[in-house]
Amino acid sequence: MVLKLHGLSVSTNTARVVACLHEKDVDFELVRVDLFARGNKEPSFLAKNPFGQIPVLEDGDITLFESRAITSYVAEKFKETGTDLIRHESFDEAALVKVWTEVESQQYHPAICPIIYEFFGKPVQGLEPDQAVIDANLEKLEKVLNVYEAKLSSTKYLAGDFYSLADLHHFPYTFYFMKTAWGSAISDRPHVKAWWDDITSRPALKKVAEGMTFGENQ
Repeated sequence: MVLKLHGLSVSTNTARVVACLHEKDVDFELVRVDLFARGNKEPSFLAKNPFGQIPVLEDGDITLFESRAITSYVAEKFKETGTDLIRHESFDEAALVKVWTEVESQQYHPAICPIIYEFFGKPVQGLEPDQAVIDANLEKLEKVLNVYEAKLSSTKYLAGDFYSLADLHHFPYTFYFMKTAWGSAISDRPHVKAWWDDITSRPALKKVAEGMTFGENQ
């Protein structure tokens, strides 16, 4: 049975799951949810995710939401195919993957998400971006990236010398961030820049990037 992923290719959280599915060589159907028509608030969708957010994954009898939970499920269920994103054969390496996936969700994401929303999200709604919010979160992001620069000076990827979910989870928001005027926060840190160049050269992520066209008229 082919997996069904309900979402939008331009969506950061959908892109996170799509990237994982491509890395694992898993066939899936992307079912478009029209957010502008409030398709995510329709009863049929709310039955899948009561919070009315994308993406949602349907795999037979199981329905999942929350993009990071979905990627973990996919990486574990299909651990024998594609890229080993969870390092299932090494307890120590798997533990480090979990640490750095937590770092992404608890440290990196809270800093970068408001920047992307202000720059890309507000104009779509006819609102003016709040530069004070952007500046405050850029300061937070710079501090996180300083930690990354130090870590990536000793390992090729965040959890070690192997690509994992920890790296993949950073892709969608960073991809859009690099389209803003503040991409130097990445490019001015040589080890972070090398890491970013490396992961964005991966065929799976190149494929995902093709659908991430949100804000191209900015």
